[in-house]
Amino acid sequence: MHFLDQAKIFTRSGAGGPGAVSFRREKFIEYGGPDGGNGGKGGDVIFEAVAGLNTLIDFRYTQHFRAPRGSGGSGSNRTGGGGDDLVIKVPIGTQVLSEDKEEVLLDFTHAGQREVFLRGGDGGRGNASYKTSTNRTPRQHGTGWPHQEAWVWLRLKLLADAGLVGLPNAGKSTFINAVTNAQAKVGEYAFTTTRPQLGVVRHKQREFVVADIPGLIEGAADGAGIGDRFLGHIERCRVLLHLVDASDPDVGESYRIVREELAAYGGGLIEKPYVVALNKIDMLDDELIEVLSAELAEASGVDVIPISGVSGVGVDWVLDRMIEAIGPESGKAVDDDGEEDAVEWSPV
Repeated sequence: MHFLDQAKIFTRSGAGGPGAVSFRREKFIEYGGPDGGNGGKGGDVIFEAVAGLNTLIDFRYTQHFRAPRGSGGSGSNRTGGGGDDLVIKVPIGTQVLSEDKEEVLLDFTHAGQREVFLRGGDGGRGNASYKTSTNRTPRQHGTGWPHQEAWVWLRLKLLADAGLVGLPNAGKSTFINAVTNAQAKVGEYAFTTTRPQLGVVRHKQREFVVADIPGLIEGAADGAGIGDRFLGHIERCRVLLHLVDASDPDVGESYRIVREELAAYGGGLIEKPYVVALNKIDMLDDELIEVLSAELAEASGVDVIPISGVSGVGVDWVLDRMIEAIGPESGKAVDDDGEEDAVEWSPV
């Protein structure tokens, strides 16, 4: 399945049906009078977040969504049928933005969340409702309230408890493959990851979701490399794991490049709790590992954890630190008998 995290669509609710102009004309009934019924209400446009979706690819092939209008009224005071509501199903984590992308109109953070986006027009009044003591035979009727329409952008932000950041080829895909059931592509070249990956970590009776995004390079905020468009997928993460390749010529500079790109993007990423790990230490001796860790600690201002995603050295230590930063109120707790107790997730 192709991954798509942005889509532009057109939505329109249904217009109200027109009211009827009708008069009761039956044998042996004198002065029957008006009996035109009201028109039916138009259908609403409703967005609903559903589980099991993690892409907006369906909206690449269908961009126009129109709810049916209400039916017209008829004689014998019969109200017209209402138009069916149009339900647009989106993945959890989807935001509905205005056409200029300046305003967030709706934000879906949990399965089953339903929001009415455009309300259908009310039906027009039939001539029976215009009858008064001085207007016994009204012939006017309402045409029904018009529809509402809007072009909107859908933007998907994957929901994860932890996010992986770093330069290309820092070992993020190897790490997420080692600690989760993900099958991210791994290669000896930059930008093997071209779209976000999600994986579920089970560690010490806890369960949490990790997101891996394509690597950042200097100038990513200005469009260099893949750019920073995928950083939106880690905006809701509670903690960031910053992986630095131990084979980089200057590990401190590698750390600073990524931090500067996070700051340039904004979205509160630079203020999030983070864990720094020196990756790919399996080919280094203890003395060099200690020197590089000290250099990286000086640049980051936090304790550095030496790890190897391939051999598993230090991985449990990193997961412990990530669980501490995530906190007990997020993710899932796994009982000793193997049953999971769901804990409600809420955006930061």
